[in-house]
Amino acid sequence: MSPRFQPWRDYSGRVSPLKLVVFASLFLPGIWIGFGFATRSGDFAARPLMEAIHQCGLWAIRFLMLALLVTPARQMLQWPRLILVRRMIGVAAFAYISTHFLLYVADQAFDLAKVASEIVLRIYLTIGFTALFGLAVLTATSTDGMMRRLGRNWPRLHRIVYGIGVLAAIHYSMQSKLDQWEPFILAGMFAWLMLYRLAALPYSKQRPLPIWVVVAVTLFAALGTAVGEAVYFWLGVGVDPMRVLAVNLTLQTGVRPAWFVLAAGLILTGAALGRSLWKRWGGRGIGIGGLRPARGR
Repeated sequence: MSPRFQPWRDYSGRVSPLKLVVFASLFLPGIWIGFGFATRSGDFAARPLMEAIHQCGLWAIRFLMLALLVTPARQMLQWPRLILVRRMIGVAAFAYISTHFLLYVADQAFDLAKVASEIVLRIYLTIGFTALFGLAVLTATSTDGMMRRLGRNWPRLHRIVYGIGVLAAIHYSMQSKLDQWEPFILAGMFAWLMLYRLAALPYSKQRPLPIWVVVAVTLFAALGTAVGEAVYFWLGVGVDPMRVLAVNLTLQTGVRPAWFVLAAGLILTGAALGRSLWKRWGGRGIGIGGLRPARGR
């Protein structure tokens, strides 16, 4: 195989351990879904095809969020090479959402007329198909050649990924009906990603945001998740929103999505702080265990 078509190599042609690990990891959910479908085990026992459809769609959204996380993580962790895996993760999101759609077509006995009518008549399917089409456009224009051809228009085109993220979150929430636990976690993480980008606008792209700004972003995203959950159940079911907010604070029904968003943001903030301190100590010649770190790292 030509090095040009080996995604585990960097632009110099060398094997990148980071790209290799990420590339292999992207296949793991698919292998797990395929195994569950073939053996009819666990959640796949009752309706294996429907469960496979749901799992492929879920992993597509997860990978989309991970692709959006690359830029904040690269800045916060001061890890420039992390950008090498962003395109790979984005293409994986498209692969999983395409499989999600193809399995849905199979579930409809490959009746394309019925599939088309369902997409037109059911709003959550319309939203999902629009997200699929948007990811197809981004994937088709993600190559180095297309970047050169589009020039300054390339980043403008690829900003539609933010709208795709909104559509994906809405589609997942509508499809899940009352089971909103993970949809709100993903929606909260998407809110964090967008708030981070807004907060980063006044700062240089080459330097991480101040820790206090990231903490503020995390708190706002977590609060927004809790308020969003309260409003959803108020409008959809008629539950008193203050009661839902109280449940978020008291943990009466377990850990709510807002707490996961808060924990994820604080963990990333802590990792960024640790990385910053390590680089500062390393610059003074103080490494882990009192050893001087190697030059060039």
